[in-house]
Amino acid sequence: MGEPLRIGLVGAGKISGAYLDTLPRLPGLRLTAVTDLNRARAEAAAKTAEAAAKTAEAAAKGAEAAAKSTGGGVAVAASADELMAREDVDAVLNLTIPAAHAEVALAALAAGRHVYGEKPLSGTREEADAILGAAGRTGLRVGCAPDTVLGPGTQTARRAVDDGLIGTPVAATAFMTTAGHEAWHPDPEFYYRPGGGPLLDMGPYYLSALVHLLGPVVRVTGAASRPRAQRSVGSGPRAGERFAVEVDTHVTGVLEHRGGALTTLLMSFDVHAARLPRIEVHGSEGSLSVPDPNTFDGPVELWRGGAWEPLAPSAGYAGSARGYGLADMARALRAGRPHRASAELARHVLDVMLTLLDAARERTSLPVGTTCSRPEPVPFVGELSASAGHG
Repeated sequence: MGEPLRIGLVGAGKISGAYLDTLPRLPGLRLTAVTDLNRARAEAAAKTAEAAAKTAEAAAKGAEAAAKSTGGGVAVAASADELMAREDVDAVLNLTIPAAHAEVALAALAAGRHVYGEKPLSGTREEADAILGAAGRTGLRVGCAPDTVLGPGTQTARRAVDDGLIGTPVAATAFMTTAGHEAWHPDPEFYYRPGGGPLLDMGPYYLSALVHLLGPVVRVTGAASRPRAQRSVGSGPRAGERFAVEVDTHVTGVLEHRGGALTTLLMSFDVHAARLPRIEVHGSEGSLSVPDPNTFDGPVELWRGGAWEPLAPSAGYAGSARGYGLADMARALRAGRPHRASAELARHVLDVMLTLLDAARERTSLPVGTTCSRPEPVPFVGELSASAGHG
């Protein structure tokens, strides 16, 4: 395996917990430092990471060996700049709010560090282009969530499409409906500011899955609305506080994929309840039910010959969770291959979303200015371990 990729985490907010739970059990990665604008939060994250590392080591080597181990310490840096300057940081895990994604990514690249970040890649096309340009000039890697598409759910569905089980894909549907994140998030304002909204927040999961399944998007038609001017915090110490809604919260559109398939898309923070499927793909010979792309797993069902039948998992990283995209990037670095949760894919997904919003404002159909390759499929791999193949 060689030396692990040493990770510095920037942003110890709510999503960091999922990464801190997964990273210690991923081979080829080692969390070495963390920083946050709230130092107490960074210190808590470092302690959580150290405890998780001990637990993972105990599971792998035994409790006695873990107790004797002196490794696994996680430093708390005073700032992102200080973290990026550390000699024990090879790559930055960027878990800041969406509005800061580009700034942190560009700073990390300027400091000579690889970057893997939460979605979206950035808030604007110009920022995305700057990130890819900096990566190209420096030869550094940039990865971007979501990595849910690398799990058995989406990958098994992709294999069914690639194997021709539904014939030629002709159409797809993708629906994400909720009443809004303010019901559970204690600080939900950023979901309703520029860079947020249902499309930019949840769209990357669905669009990344659709690119894996059907290829890049060449044209979009859109419509959008903003039914409520204000919302209320629903939980935590600020419950009841009202805040302004600055973005459209109900977005719908039609996506034309390069291969000719048409996807009907709905992303909404204005639906209290629905029985819509997450993603379905329809072909000349059958249909495919795809699990929630916000999860790594889930049932994949094929309709062909008059009935729905489950498909056994046949592709993807089994047991995957947040952080597997970063592990895939580390493995790709060692193997000299492209990583799958790439900045190129994330830039295309961002461009599709922004073009859809442009089309909605202009009440028209617009071409998408970027493209990308379909990432390589993930062969069926057991839960990542030091002995697992390159995948």
